[in-house]
Amino acid sequence: MNLNIFKTKAEMGAAAARQAAAWINAAIAEHGEANIILATGASQFEMLSSLVKQDVDWSKVTAFHLDEYIGLPDSHPASFRKYLKERFADKVAGLKQFHYINGEGTPTAECVRVGALIRTSHIDVACIGIGENGHLAFNDPPADFDTDEPYIIVNLDEACRRQQLGEGWFPTLDDVPTQAISMSIKQIMKSAAIVCTVPDVRKAVAVQKAVEGPVTHMLPSSILQQHPRCEVYMDEPAAALLSNR
Repeated sequence: MNLNIFKTKAEMGAAAARQAAAWINAAIAEHGEANIILATGASQFEMLSSLVKQDVDWSKVTAFHLDEYIGLPDSHPASFRKYLKERFADKVAGLKQFHYINGEGTPTAECVRVGALIRTSHIDVACIGIGENGHLAFNDPPADFDTDEPYIIVNLDEACRRQQLGEGWFPTLDDVPTQAISMSIKQIMKSAAIVCTVPDVRKAVAVQKAVEGPVTHMLPSSILQQHPRCEVYMDEPAAALLSNR
C-alpha cells in the first residue's frame, strides 16, 4: 500500500485518474484489452471526472460494477447504475462493455449472473473508495474475508446508511435501503492493481485505521494493506490523523 496525499480533492482525483489510466493502458498494451472495476459515491467524483478525460482507448475496456442497492430502480437519484452511466459510461467514447448490477431483479440470481461474468475475467484495475465505517464496497463490518463468491448479498449497517443519507442521496434514513449486492472482499483483492481514492475529513478515522491499524474484518478496508499493488489517494483532511505523513 502506497499513500499519496494532496492539498485539494481536484489534485487528488486527477492524480488517481492518471494512475488508473496508466495501468489500464499498460494492460491494453500487454493483453489487447483491459477489465476494470468502478465504484461510486462522493469519494469518486473528482477521480471519475478526470478519468473520462484520460487518453485511453475505451473500446478495449470492459467495466464491472462494484455494488448496487437491492430494490432501487435505476431512475432513483441514488442508483449506482444511474451514477455510473451519467458520470462514466456516457462520457467515454465507445466503451467495450459495462456489466451493471441489476438490483431490481432476484438478488441471488443476479449474484450468480454477474459472478459468472467476472469469474472468467482478469481484473486489471479496481477503482474504489473507503467508507466512513471502513467498509470496502458494501462489505460493512464484520466483513466476510473468506467467501469465494464474487458477488454477495449484504446487510447495510446504520453507519453505512447514515453516510448515504449524509451525502445527500436520500431524504431520510428510512429511505436508505437495508440490503445491497456487493462485490466480495476476495474478488476485489484479486485485482492486479487498486486505485483507492478517499477524500474528506469524515473519512479520517477510517483511513487511519485502514492504513495503520491491524488487518481485521471489523475494519474491512484494512485488508488493502495486504495487496501488493495498491495506491491510496487522499486529500489532506482525510490524511489528518495519519502518524507517518
